[in-house]
Amino acid sequence: MPITKTSLRQQLLLWLLLPQLVYCLAGAVLFFSITLYYANRIIDTRLAEAVESLSQLAKTKDTNFAILAPMIVQETSYRFYSVTSKDGEVLQGKADLKRPTAQYLEKIAATNIPFFYDTQINNSQFRVVAVKLSAVNAEPKIIQVAFDLALRNQYAWQIFLSTALPLALLIITTCLLVWWGIGRGLRPLAQLQSLMEHRKAQDLSPLALQDAPQELQGLSSALNHLLSGTEESINRQRRFIADAAHQLRTPLAGLKSQTELAMRENSPEGLRERLNMVHTSATRSIHLVNQLLTLARSEPGSQNGIPKVHMDLAKIIRDLTAELVPRALAARIDLGCDCFVPSALMQGNSALLREMFINLVENAIKYIPRDGSITVRLTEDEHNYIVDVEDNGLGIPDSDKERVFERFYRREQTGNGCGLGMAIVKEIVERHAGTVELLDAVPHGLIVHVVLPKTEIPA
Repeated sequence: MPITKTSLRQQLLLWLLLPQLVYCLAGAVLFFSITLYYANRIIDTRLAEAVESLSQLAKTKDTNFAILAPMIVQETSYRFYSVTSKDGEVLQGKADLKRPTAQYLEKIAATNIPFFYDTQINNSQFRVVAVKLSAVNAEPKIIQVAFDLALRNQYAWQIFLSTALPLALLIITTCLLVWWGIGRGLRPLAQLQSLMEHRKAQDLSPLALQDAPQELQGLSSALNHLLSGTEESINRQRRFIADAAHQLRTPLAGLKSQTELAMRENSPEGLRERLNMVHTSATRSIHLVNQLLTLARSEPGSQNGIPKVHMDLAKIIRDLTAELVPRALAARIDLGCDCFVPSALMQGNSALLREMFINLVENAIKYIPRDGSITVRLTEDEHNYIVDVEDNGLGIPDSDKERVFERFYRREQTGNGCGLGMAIVKEIVERHAGTVELLDAVPHGLIVHVVLPKTEIPA
């Protein structure tokens, strides 16, 4: 069965109104209990006054007691009274008014203090007070006065309702205010939902929320940051596709032209020359495709696809320099390696780092004059590993040092380069949270200065 999730409005209403309802019900029960308590105290006080009046009347030996006693009881809103002898004989008043138990009669006789108790007469509940009457030269008597508890409950409900009705109106008003306040507070969320629902997929412009609360401003800022990053990634991909298509068009068109010319050649020498040109164009196309694939792998969007592993940067540099020595010797270049760090452990992607250093050394071999020299140097400081690829060539003017990191930018149109080598270097360095810059060598030449942060190696 699918799990139905409550809305934010329902949750807020539940957590705001439910405790309020519980508190109100508990308060109503407590208030009614307090009302009954004080109503009982008032009734007990009036009962005590009534029984005291009857006791005083009885002590006067007034022959009109039988007439005056019912009048006193009626005036004080009491229903029944009785005067009984020590043996329980009813002398005056209600005959079926129950006397206190023998245990309580002993207490009444010993203390002369009025005793209060509840009893039932004709299926009705009554509050009764009993007191001992002692007169000179007369037998002690028990005087009882009863009050109908239905009247007590009626009075209590009147008091309760007189207070509960305004309180209920206050609760209803509070609930309406809470409902309205939650709706008003959630209005910016509805506005955000409306903006997202009516926005086209191609629209990556920042969201503009009017009078948004602080919490929603944080969400809006996060969404705007996400939209900005998405737009930047899409624009980068569009530029990459456009540049790749433009760069691939030239060698492929040249390859097609060379094959057409080769098909028309009749002499073996001319055919061999055309095939050499075809081979050169194909080699350049393969190099361009490989560079494009490397650049695509090194972009931040593909970071999750190529994990970083535990590796030794010093070993990679030493091995790579040794592998490139034959090529340097073929170009009459002196290639050397100075590793001042015996072991440089870090978290990184060895394949991308190898590609980066290959690009740096091959660029130096390609562009410096013959009989030149290249030195790959590894040092470290407290937080970083530093790799310098230094050559004694002609160097690069300051005006071009930033542009060489742009994709497909070539300072010279000669050679087989495609203008992606330094762009790949920058992407890979940034992929490893490092920096790269070009510096002037002394007395002449270029230093590619790469800084890679040291990363903690898991135990």
